[in-house]
Amino acid sequence: MLTIALYNTYDPRKLHEAHLRAIARAGPVAYAFGFHLALVGFPMEGRPMDVAEEISRHTTIGESGKYLLELAERNHFHLLDFPSKGFPAQFGTVVATTRKPEEKKEVTPRELAERALKGESFLLLIGLGRHGLPKETFKIARYHMDITGKRVSLETCTAIGAIPSKLSTLMEGLR
Repeated sequence: MLTIALYNTYDPRKLHEAHLRAIARAGPVAYAFGFHLALVGFPMEGRPMDVAEEISRHTTIGESGKYLLELAERNHFHLLDFPSKGFPAQFGTVVATTRKPEEKKEVTPRELAERALKGESFLLLIGLGRHGLPKETFKIARYHMDITGKRVSLETCTAIGAIPSKLSTLMEGLR
């Protein structure tokens, strides 16, 4: 299982338009490439289906939230609290996506794709906010991955598209 996890670094108390747009954009991408989608630390309550329905009422993106609803129906849409000591084990190994990976924790997209094909699960953290992922997530993460391989900083929604696209393409090539 591969999961894109949007890590909220905007406002943990109030839902903003930026939250809704990012979620609406991530839904079709996760669906198209066969990923799960998790939201970490978002100020939302209810079951994933309730949240998907609410978001779909406020967007035209992804055919008005159709793909987010599909993810929720398949149990591929998850709501997670900020981690105190780590993430739920069912999501697999935590990977911080960054343009500045620590050398000792770095994993390449190809290595991750090879391991995913062998059945390993990965939770790919993507920071949603001006400052990216908080420092504590880099400590929690077993691996750090630069999707570009060139240390290029990507805007959040660009990363949301690039990460699953590249990993899926690598996995197809390795099959």
